[in-house]
Amino acid sequence: MTGVPLPQQRGPLSAAVLAALAGSDAPFPAVPADAYGDDLHLALYVLYELHYRGFDGVPDDREWDPRLLTLRAALEDRFLRALRADVPIDPSDTAQRALDELQLEPVGEVDGSVSHFLRDHGTLEHAREYAALRSLYHLKEADPHAWVIPRLRGRAKAGMVAVEFDEFGAGRADEIHARLFADLMTDLGLDTSYGRYLDAAPAPALATVNLMSLFGLHRALRGALVGHFATVEVTSSPASRRLAQALERLDAGPAAVRFYTEHVEADAVHEQVVRHEVIAGLLADEPWLESDVVFGIRTTGHLEDRLATPLLTAWREGGSALGGTGLETGPKHLSTSPDPN
Repeated sequence: MTGVPLPQQRGPLSAAVLAALAGSDAPFPAVPADAYGDDLHLALYVLYELHYRGFDGVPDDREWDPRLLTLRAALEDRFLRALRADVPIDPSDTAQRALDELQLEPVGEVDGSVSHFLRDHGTLEHAREYAALRSLYHLKEADPHAWVIPRLRGRAKAGMVAVEFDEFGAGRADEIHARLFADLMTDLGLDTSYGRYLDAAPAPALATVNLMSLFGLHRALRGALVGHFATVEVTSSPASRRLAQALERLDAGPAAVRFYTEHVEADAVHEQVVRHEVIAGLLADEPWLESDVVFGIRTTGHLEDRLATPLLTAWREGGSALGGTGLETGPKHLSTSPDPN
C-alpha cells in the first residue's frame, strides 16, 4: 500500500481514467478542448503519478499500460500545443537573456506576486492554503528533475548532480528538502501525507506540477527540463526571503520559517552552478537545445502567472483559493508518520 488514495474525478475524462485504474476497459472520451482545464490536468496528473508512488489498490504494472500511455500522449500533445502557442520562442532568444530577465526584481507594490502579497498582506490562512497547494510539488521536490541526469553528460551532469545532492539532503534523510517542507506543513497545522491536498488543488496548480513531469519523462524535452530547473533556482532565493519574512511575521513556527531561509542562501549558490555548469555545459555539448531551454524557462513563468492570478484574486476578495473540500483545521488532521520522501 502506498498510502495515496485516488482523487475525486473532475469531469468525464478524469472519471474514465480513475475507472480504468479500478479495472474498467471502457473507451476513453475525447481529450478536452481546454488544455488548461481541471478535467485534463487531473487526468494527466493521475497518469503521471503512476511513475512516482502510484495509488492504493492500483497494480504497479499499470505504470506501463499501453492504453494509459496512449491516452497520456494525447493529453501531453494537447498541453504542449497550447504552451507552444501561448509561449512562442523567437529563434534569436538566448538562455542567458531569459535567465537575466528572471532576475529583474520589481520595486514597490507588486500586483501579481504571491510572495510579495504573503509578505505584506497575507494571513496565516493564506499561508496555509499556499503551503497546501505547493505540497503537490514540494513533497516530490527534485524528483522530476532527477530524470534528466542520465540524459546529460560532462559538466552539465556533474552540475546537475551537485545541486540535486543538496536538494536530497546531502546524504541526510532529515535534511531532504521534501522532509523540510513536511516540517513546515506540521508547523502550519497541515496534514503532511503525500498527495493529501490533490482534491483541493485547482487546475493551475496541477499544471505547474504536470509541466515538470512532462519535461522530466521525455528525453526529447531535456533542454526544457533544464530550463525549468534553472527557473526554479534563479527565482527561489528572493521569493524564499519574502516567504520567510511572511512566516516570521505570522509567527508560523521555526520549521516553517526554516524551509524558506534554507533556500535563500542555498539557491543563490545553486543558481551559479545551474548557469555556469548545467546550462553552459548542456549548450556546449548540444547548442541546438538553446530554444528548448528558453521554452522551459518561459513556460514555467507562464504557468506560475496562471496560478498566481486566481490565488491573489480569491485572497483579495476574502475567499479561498482552494477547490474541493478546502482545508480542514485542527490537530486531528496532522499525520502521525509523515513520509514525504
